[in-house]
This record gives sequence, C-alpha cells and structure tokens, in this order.
Amino acid sequence: MLKFAQRGAAGFALAVLVLIALGGLMSAASQPSLRGRMIDIGGRSLHMVCAGPQDGRPVVVMEAGAFGLSADWGAVQKQLAEQGVRSCAYDRAGLGRSAPGPAPRDGLAIAGDFEKMLAASGEPGPYIYVGHSMAGLYARLFAARNPDKVAGLVLVDAATPEAADIPQARTWIGHFVNVSRMAGWGASAGLFKIVSPWMGDRIGLPDEAAGEKKRAFASGVHNRWSGREVAEWMQTSKQAADAGNYDPRTPIAVVTAGPEKGREAWKAVQTAPARASEHGYIRHVDGAGHATLLGTAYAEEIVKAVLFVRDAAAGEVEPASQPVAASPAG
Repeated sequence: MLKFAQRGAAGFALAVLVLIALGGLMSAASQPSLRGRMIDIGGRSLHMVCAGPQDGRPVVVMEAGAFGLSADWGAVQKQLAEQGVRSCAYDRAGLGRSAPGPAPRDGLAIAGDFEKMLAASGEPGPYIYVGHSMAGLYARLFAARNPDKVAGLVLVDAATPEAADIPQARTWIGHFVNVSRMAGWGASAGLFKIVSPWMGDRIGLPDEAAGEKKRAFASGVHNRWSGREVAEWMQTSKQAADAGNYDPRTPIAVVTAGPEKGREAWKAVQTAPARASEHGYIRHVDGAGHATLLGTAYAEEIVKAVLFVRDAAAGEVEPASQPVAASPAG
C-alpha cells in the first residue's frame, strides 16, 4: 500500500512537472504586437487601448472588474466606435501589459494611477466612466475625487460599497479573496496555460481581444496582481463608502446581468445609484451572465446605456419626474 501511494505521489508530481514544462513552452512563444500604447505615469507605464474617432466626445473611459483588463471591453469598444464614440480602456498596474505598482493595491492607489494616466494620455475630459463588477467601487472614488471630470457613469453589473453590509455578500467576498490567492499560485505554476484556450475567454470577445484575455488568464503575474487587488476589497469598499454618494445631477446608467426576479435585494443595491440620479437608467439583461454581459452577444446593451448618459450629459434628456423614468423595460 505504501509503495502504491509512493508511486501515485511520484506520478502526480511528474504530471505537475509536465504541465509546468508545457506551460513554459507556450509562454516562450513570441509576444504579439502591442494593441494600443503605453502611458508613462512617472517611472512606470500603464497599457491603454483607445478606439473610435479622435473627435468623439465625451470620451468614454473603461475600468474592468477583478482579474480583468483592457481586452474585456473589446466588444463594447468596437460597437461604440461604430456609433462614433471614442473610448479608452486600460490595464491596471501589474495586469496585462502594465507595469506593477506599489502596495497596497487598494482603491486609492488605483484611482491615483488612473488619474495620472488620463492626465498623461492627452484624452480630454470630462469623461463618461464605465465600470464593471469590482470597478463599481473604483467608480465611486474617481467620481468623488474628480467631480469636474465626470460627465456621467455607466455601472455594469457593478459592486457598490453598500453591498459589504450584506452578510451573504461579505461571506462571498471572503471566499473570493481566498480563491483569488489560489489563482495566483496556480497560474504562477503554469497550470492555467493548458486550459487557457478553452477557459481564458468567458466573455465572448472579438478575436484580437480574446487572444489578449486568454494570455492574461494564463499569466502568473496578471493573476498575482489581480489577487492583490481582490485582497483589498473590504478596504477599497470602505474608501468608496467614505467618498460619499454620487452627485444626483450626474447621469447614471446601471446595466445588470440576468433578470431581477429572485434577486431583488441584490439588484436594489446595484441600481440605487441610478434611482438616486436625476437622469437614471436601469436595464436588467435577461440571459446575460456577469462576464458575457461584456461580450459580443450583449455589448449593445452597454452601448445603449452609454448613449443615454451622453445625451443626458448634453442636456438632451429631461430630468425624470420619477426615478429611472427614461429607462427601457427589461
């Protein structure tokens, strides 16, 4: 029995070594050409990808969720460009092609990097800020710190600092922190490279963006730095709460994944910013998942929200007499 166990352990170790070796061979492949550009923010650079006409105003700036990067927005950016809207997405420090940044990777650090990048990019404000998932926390900070640079916001299946007060949400966040730490270990060992072709893009992105997403999925560096952001979730949530509520005059659209029925409490927390806005818009997208909401199949829903916010910021939408009166049914 002992010999059998020893042989089994040896076989498992050999299998792990083979996976790591295969991962190393895959990572040795040449890095594809840069999509977008690198922006120096003072001794380190962040990767930014812009699409759409140079004169498309206001510029839409996009913040990905946990473990995300600029590629997450590939489908949305493509459709926005077709509408004549300019948009810019980026990789946070340590993610994708961006250089790592100083610890801790909490909301204040990320907001500071974002502000420096925008200032150095030459892309003029004010901006429509679009944030997915955990970026809902970063959105609150950016809006509070830069009220004159925010024309409006689109929150895409986004977290809010108030969610941290829900016991079930706090439990989920704790589990996510632990899983994120393990993801960093697994990717660093090369284990994710084997499954990346099948699991790397769960969004449904255009080919070029899908390739970038799959490379990030397999990257130990990307996963470790993503895990460091997630580890600061509760601190970032506190920072966002301390920043206060959005200005009710700011147009805010909320797009969520899946129907409202059966998830009323969570949806109420997500949609609260739009309901408090004088120009609010809410859309629950049946059939969409948390990731697929960003993909080719559902990107149109985000584009519609951006166009609503753009028109409201330009004074082309009257303030709603009731909350989210201008929102479509769904």
